[in-house]
Amino acid sequence: MHLGEFQCQLDCPPQLLSPNQAKMSQSSHNVLKLDSTAVLGLQEGINFKRGPEGKCFIIYKNEKILRACRNQCKHQGGLFIKDIEDIDGRTVRCTKHNWKLNVSTMQYVNPPDSFLQDELEVVWSEDGGLELVELHPPEPWTVDPRPAEELQPGEVTLTYITHACMELKAGDKRMMFDPWLTGPAFSRGWWLLHEPPADAMDRLCRADLVYISHMHSDHLSYPTLKLLAQKRPDIPIYVGDTSRPVFWYLDRSGVTLTNISVVSFGIWQKVDENLRFMILMDGVHPEMDTCLIVDYKGHLILNTVDCTRPNNNRLPHGVDVMMSDFAGGASGFPMTFHQGKYTETWKVDFISTERKKLLNYKADLVKSLQPKVYCPFAGYFTEAHPSDRYIKHINIKNNPEDLNMKIKKMCPNIITWTPLSGSVMDLALALTNQDDRNCITQPPSGTKIFKDNWDFDLYLDELNAAISSEIFEHKSWIQFYYNWAGFQNYNLVIRVIETDDDFLPLDGGYDYLVDFLDNTFPSTRPQRQHSYVEIQNRVGVMRHVVLNGLLWDDLYIGFNNRISREPDIYHHKFWRHFQSELPLSAPDWDTFLKTCLP
Repeated sequence: MHLGEFQCQLDCPPQLLSPNQAKMSQSSHNVLKLDSTAVLGLQEGINFKRGPEGKCFIIYKNEKILRACRNQCKHQGGLFIKDIEDIDGRTVRCTKHNWKLNVSTMQYVNPPDSFLQDELEVVWSEDGGLELVELHPPEPWTVDPRPAEELQPGEVTLTYITHACMELKAGDKRMMFDPWLTGPAFSRGWWLLHEPPADAMDRLCRADLVYISHMHSDHLSYPTLKLLAQKRPDIPIYVGDTSRPVFWYLDRSGVTLTNISVVSFGIWQKVDENLRFMILMDGVHPEMDTCLIVDYKGHLILNTVDCTRPNNNRLPHGVDVMMSDFAGGASGFPMTFHQGKYTETWKVDFISTERKKLLNYKADLVKSLQPKVYCPFAGYFTEAHPSDRYIKHINIKNNPEDLNMKIKKMCPNIITWTPLSGSVMDLALALTNQDDRNCITQPPSGTKIFKDNWDFDLYLDELNAAISSEIFEHKSWIQFYYNWAGFQNYNLVIRVIETDDDFLPLDGGYDYLVDFLDNTFPSTRPQRQHSYVEIQNRVGVMRHVVLNGLLWDDLYIGFNNRISREPDIYHHKFWRHFQSELPLSAPDWDTFLKTCLP
């Protein structure tokens, strides 16, 4: 039975588990139990409940049905509260990004056309009480389990490189995770905070295999892969079988890599007799995000990378090492928004609150999983370019040391590791000493830790070369591009304005409207009622994205635009399309130019 199929009919007599429910319960667990008195006390409409472990739930009741879910927004895990604008008693509002959920249907209504909430099964007992049951996704790491063997010092080590890049040595094999060693991410918005070790590229070239978690350019770094391909184009690279191919841009990137394996989720991939790994999907973004479990001689290393809900939050307990993101500040919201409530003070307060929530969430997750060693990584980036000083000043990230201190207070037995480039953790020493001073080797004294030079001109000159492309001499590129993008039948009008680095209108730049209801390009806003979004884009980034048919993450996550909207609502369907659903093949600009010839 799929989550959400079962709805309890309140006017029917309570029943015990049916055969199907009994089968279902073998892969589920009870998260909340109400006795008959508590059931009778449920009010019509929305009920907020807290379980014995502090977990929060929502129960919706009317005369015919009873539905339930966790009180956790599927977008980014925020808490729901009563929606004061709801007159029917069916909608709750997330305190994080104002998303709204109709709990009578479990459909998100703001933004529209987005997610369905995962439901809890309602199982009745003979005495009129009930239990809320959460279905568990599979636990594929339990297939063919292996007992943990004793490790020798130096047999399994993790060397931190930079950002989300970690080198794992397991026996005589070396794996490299998410190598971003040079250049920017998201066109020009993100730059490395740490200076990679001097031999980082050599280490990458010597790796036996590389795991790349997803397509975001702080993990799939084409400047890094370009250098790798020049030295070792046949290096084995593994990615998960996401619906959006990780290497969707490879054929037009100028990077030649010849040994990429796309593997199914939840299946052990054997490297040698002692080493294997499996890739798992994210429960919120299964189309793109993945995470990783590595098994060496029965010792498990869990790398959740950027997953919002890795394997739908069903993860192995008591792994030897756990790594995860920690920082926050990785989204265009609210930094790229202006006008209305989005003042500097509002942004500072919002970001501060979100950082605290993320810190608590990560600490609680580590506490629940009880790894022997925990390492916060995948968050060491900075908005280094001088034109982004406003973003850098406001968009403060979490401090990994604060997270590790919080975890230490909650779980003194967990070894915490705040990595510096070139620092090494020895797993055998960690398991025998339970002391980070004995198992972690810091970089030699005098090692340069933080970057102070990013070769801005080298990368920005390459990016800005798109500005002078011949296609932009013809205004009809606008219609050609948006017809290629294929987004339509949505009552939204956008205004796109090309700007300089400081978001001032560009002399001679394009300023145009797109009406996505019928995919037209009016000179003025339509008279009908419609949603409206105004987007100011840095001209170099915008034209680079258009020319190469890239996703708009480079604009939005890279802080390369400024956005205002009427009304102030998030258009999930629009952003999802331009951030993950554009055609896999680039626009055919050769054909376009031929049509422009006299």
